[in-house]
Amino acid sequence: MKKWLLGTTLVLLLGGSAKSAVVDGVSVADSVRVGNTALILNGAGRRTRYFFSIYVAALYLRSHTADAAQVLADPGPMRLTMTLMRNLSASELAGALHEGIARNASPADLARTKSQIDQLIGIMKAIGSAKAGDILSIDFLAGGITRVGLNGRVQGAPIAGRKFQRELLDIWLGPHPAQADLKRELLGAPP
Repeated sequence: MKKWLLGTTLVLLLGGSAKSAVVDGVSVADSVRVGNTALILNGAGRRTRYFFSIYVAALYLRSHTADAAQVLADPGPMRLTMTLMRNLSASELAGALHEGIARNASPADLARTKSQIDQLIGIMKAIGSAKAGDILSIDFLAGGITRVGLNGRVQGAPIAGRKFQRELLDIWLGPHPAQADLKRELLGAPP
């Protein structure tokens, strides 16, 4: 009986969040595993540019928070996924990530993390083009390690540096995010 009640409670709780697990027709997982750690969906939203849908982003954390500063200070693990809604070239992927980092970092900070940024751009270029429906993931691991994946397969070598992780997260959660409403949605506000 206790198992049935627990199962029913979980279904009801997850059922309440199921609506937030579909964004603009894209299904977003309620949870993911990064290594041995289960992460839960904190929020998800759509990235647009010039009225075009680019991707649906989803942020996974160990526990829910609506506080960007708390996420930025979290040493991980956490994951950000981007389900592409259109085809993107390697230069578009790399350019958008570099632009987002530069929007929030000072020239001195960019100089300090140049090798990590170059490594990320190299990974994006090695991926080549990504197609609509592909899922690009960025894992922010403890110890300042960042890992990039495409459709569940790790791409390139891990990137070291906690400062770099923060700059990368600032693209979506920093003071000058890529899109303000996407930031709110990743922090749990309804789309």
